[in-house]
Amino acid sequence: MCGIFGWIPAPGHSSRDVRPVVRTLLADLRHRGPDDAGCLVFPADDPSHPKNGQTFSGETPCALLLGQTRLSIIDLSPAGHQPMRSADGRYTLIYNGEIYNYRELRQELEQAGCVFRTATDTEVLLHALITWGKEALPRLAGMFAFALFDEKQHTLLCARDCFGIKPLFWHAGESGFCFASEIPALLHMPGVPRRTNPTAVYQYLCYGQYDAGGATLLADIHALPPAHCVEISLADPARVRPHRWWKPDIADTSPLSFEAAAERLRELFLASVRLHLRSDVPLGVALSGGIDSSATTCAVRLLEPDADLHTFSFIAAGSDVSEEHWATLVAKKTRAIRHIVTVEPAELTADLDALLLAQGEPFGSTSIYAQYRVFRLARECGITVTLDGQGADELLAGYYGYPGPRMAGLLQQGRFLWALKNFQAYRQWPGRTSSYLCQQIIREVIPAWLTPLALRCIGRSAAPGWLDTVGLRERGVRLLREERRRDIYPDGSLLKRTLAAQLLWNGLPQLLRHGDRNAMAHSIESRVPFLTRELAEFCLSLPEHYLVDDTGCSKSVFRRAMRGIVPDEILDRRDKIGFATPERQWLESLGDWVDATLEQAASVPWLRMDVARREWQDIRNGKSAFNWRVWRWLCYTRWVQLFDITE
Repeated sequence: MCGIFGWIPAPGHSSRDVRPVVRTLLADLRHRGPDDAGCLVFPADDPSHPKNGQTFSGETPCALLLGQTRLSIIDLSPAGHQPMRSADGRYTLIYNGEIYNYRELRQELEQAGCVFRTATDTEVLLHALITWGKEALPRLAGMFAFALFDEKQHTLLCARDCFGIKPLFWHAGESGFCFASEIPALLHMPGVPRRTNPTAVYQYLCYGQYDAGGATLLADIHALPPAHCVEISLADPARVRPHRWWKPDIADTSPLSFEAAAERLRELFLASVRLHLRSDVPLGVALSGGIDSSATTCAVRLLEPDADLHTFSFIAAGSDVSEEHWATLVAKKTRAIRHIVTVEPAELTADLDALLLAQGEPFGSTSIYAQYRVFRLARECGITVTLDGQGADELLAGYYGYPGPRMAGLLQQGRFLWALKNFQAYRQWPGRTSSYLCQQIIREVIPAWLTPLALRCIGRSAAPGWLDTVGLRERGVRLLREERRRDIYPDGSLLKRTLAAQLLWNGLPQLLRHGDRNAMAHSIESRVPFLTRELAEFCLSLPEHYLVDDTGCSKSVFRRAMRGIVPDEILDRRDKIGFATPERQWLESLGDWVDATLEQAASVPWLRMDVARREWQDIRNGKSAFNWRVWRWLCYTRWVQLFDITE
């Protein structure tokens, strides 16, 4: 796990002395890689002989700058130093992530004639890209973001893994093309503006939707989307055309019975966990007590019966979102060494700036702070790698079982009786009231132009008074929730189109962002064994009633697969919590702090602060119901201030 950055200066740009940029970027990304750092400058007049970026005196302009900070996980020796160059000097690689099947790929490459100098997965990736080109990408089981420079072709290939587990942000403008693992680092590159992206700001503030596709809340900074790559020419760095290298099929192609599918899913999941356990440093598991983290914990114990197993949990003591009972049950079952963190509301306010600096952008709820504290605890206990259950909900139709897409899909197929039976079954589960189910179905079936009216019917608005809707409309913002499922998957099951879109476009990407930044803020590598290409393709090939059965049970096939491994009490759970925080109680107890934060923000782009302050006072005085938008106001406002963001 590492931090990477690079810069291709535009032709004619003054780029001789890059040392200030190098020093700043290496410092910005030090938390991602505290064990080593390296940087190369490729002079414009002789790119075949790169110089040390930290000492390059700038006699000639820079054609390319590549840098990396390293967190040593596999092969802890100096042999893993980056940037890593091929033996002939043609290729140079910087890379962030882990290739879990590197041993198997190495054997295959050695049979093809490749000679290895190190025991690192970095060198395996380098040889794989040299040997197979972009065709290497689907062969990689792991998480990655990398940049490969081809000195002969004068091109830079950048790519991200299937799910975007590892980040890569970029900017193209008058100063050229630059990229980095995190937004705060990229903002220190030459010529990168700090202007808002009005559409992304609206989606975040109004709907809590963010990290969707390549958009960020900054107009001039983009994310390379999951499963995308891009090739940049040093001669034309402003031309950036990302393209998708992987997209899972969602057709019901699996011929397996339910029982056979459960058995195959068990095999795939255990094989993935086994690969994710490959590490030369101490390892633990983030355990919430839900099905996914419990399955991960129990799988680790099954595969490593005698190993020291450390688990890390956030407990919302005394709250209805506390999962202490379930986490304790799993820890006892697996003979784990338990580590627990509890949080007082005042600690959130003390750590908010550090959390925002780590995340780089606003985020949806205070639960991200609970995760931040879990990783801090893991680091304090000497752990460098953790396993996490992220991604299972999107692969296996978790959460509340996606009732909207499931029942709307049945209605579209003319299966009205089945839709009614599903409606009645869903109602038997916690949190799935008739009102909630109807809202979810209506959201799926009504045309976009009717959405504002539908929102008003349930007391919401697509143009709330606390937003500067006049200014947003003047900037061309459509005041509707952005929806891209049909663009990504025009055909197929509505439920599986939804799952796949959440995997690749919106939903999972924001969760992976939270996890990566929170873990890396404490120099920890967070691994997600549910997220492999093989597992995703298998799950999305199953009939949707294997995922959500006729009783409304979510993750049905996975619950069956884990019988005998995970305690039945966990597999039979009917609720869904995760590392949730009692956000309403926290913010109500922090009322004076909320007052001060909103009062001190005289002007915030796209927010009408006077209206927001009045609405908060109504909530605080009991005149209005609490709403989750309050946190988004606070988070966005403080982000604007911290990063000096302009409209």
